[in-house]
Amino acid sequence: MFDLKVINSVLTEMEEERGIPRERMIDAIEQSLATAYKKEFGKRGQIITCEFDMETGTTNFNQIKIVVDESMLKPEPELDEEGNPIEIEEPEPEDGEEEDKRVRFDEEKHIMINTARMIKKDVELEEELIFPLEPKDDFGRIAAQTAKQVIMQKIREAEKESALKEFGQKAGDIVIGHVQRFERGNLYVDLGRVTAIMPYEEQIPGERFKPGERLRAILLAVEETPRGIFLKLSRSHPDFLVSLFTVEAPELQTGAVEVKAVAREAGARSKIAVHAVDEHIDPVGSLVGQRGVRVSTVMSELGGEKIDIIEWSPEPAEFIEDALSPAQVIDIKIEAEPNEEEGERGHAIAEVAGDQQSLAIGRGGQNVRLAAKLTGWKIDIISANTGEDLAEADVDGSVDVEAPVDTAAGADEDAIESEDATTTKPDIEEVLESEDDTKDRDLTEDSDEEDEIDTPEEAEDELAPAVDEEIVEEVEEREAKEAEEVEDKK
Repeated sequence: MFDLKVINSVLTEMEEERGIPRERMIDAIEQSLATAYKKEFGKRGQIITCEFDMETGTTNFNQIKIVVDESMLKPEPELDEEGNPIEIEEPEPEDGEEEDKRVRFDEEKHIMINTARMIKKDVELEEELIFPLEPKDDFGRIAAQTAKQVIMQKIREAEKESALKEFGQKAGDIVIGHVQRFERGNLYVDLGRVTAIMPYEEQIPGERFKPGERLRAILLAVEETPRGIFLKLSRSHPDFLVSLFTVEAPELQTGAVEVKAVAREAGARSKIAVHAVDEHIDPVGSLVGQRGVRVSTVMSELGGEKIDIIEWSPEPAEFIEDALSPAQVIDIKIEAEPNEEEGERGHAIAEVAGDQQSLAIGRGGQNVRLAAKLTGWKIDIISANTGEDLAEADVDGSVDVEAPVDTAAGADEDAIESEDATTTKPDIEEVLESEDDTKDRDLTEDSDEEDEIDTPEEAEDELAPAVDEEIVEEVEEREAKEAEEVEDKK
């Protein structure tokens, strides 16, 4: 009935490519054959098992019956006039009450203990007795289809368990796969045995991949769903940046250097604060590498994303000053310390020179925004020249520009133009009033000149330009000569 050579080759392929053990596949075959036998030849309520011999290809079918007694059975239901049982809804157990575990007696599934002891003397309650069934090998089309569905279901379950076992321990690590397709904003990546998904919000803005292209990402989550295993990837997560540096810097792998904080705007710019456990190690130099080879490798993987590496400091003022780099800060004033109990963040004011305003704020407030995320403090930027607030950044990423930056001092106007930045403007009513005053003043100044002109003719003579009389005489003489020549020709 069965081609053992083909079955063995299929089992070997499933074990090597999909990671499904041979024992699981044999168990799936036995369950499918038992289901097909019950579908074709069995009765309702029967418990049928199958034993498949891989050496000979023979199958043995058995029926299982559970040993019970009167205490384990529910009373028989009452019958109506036609002899059908009357169904009575059983009340649900109240709090503290145990659920009724008694069952209805089914002669295809159960066997009374007195009868069971005639077969086996030392039988016990809830023990399973095995009764051989007549072998069959001519299953119908419906039974064969049912067996196929059982095998496919068991294969999917085995694949799910194998994937969970393999990738469940890799959550938070970098994985390598190949791009399959881009559908509805989601990127599908083939990781070998399973397909992972990278949602749109986890992708780096502006990145585009072609089918078959190699891709590296961090495995954020491994979840089990009714449809199978769900693997979530990300390239925009801050942990992906840390993992890339961990691969490049041995100091991070050994724990000699620690990453204290990360602030990232994927595809644009990132700030990372590091601290050295060993005083003899330069934490910033460990990530930068010789001639910047380590940080350049990470930047190339992220599509040229700019990365600022700063040294973490336990002193808030020093840490905030370094976080605002590359801008040079004159002074840091601590306005309020953070209160963890009430959930209040610290507040600091950074004073910068006029030529450092654009660097401190950054394009669209990006530099001060990332510094606020990195430190966890609310940061205000003020000018050393005027003492006015230039920008205010909070941890949530919002940036408010309170006063325009002086462009004459070398500031970049684009540093304060963004969707997150708002510039204060004068009241429109004051502008209109000032314009009206200017117009009235201009009309009053010109009124004296208008009174000197009495008539339109005089105004035209007054405004007409002066004409040279010699030029007029030359033109008249030339016209007269031309007229005489015309008469002589006639």
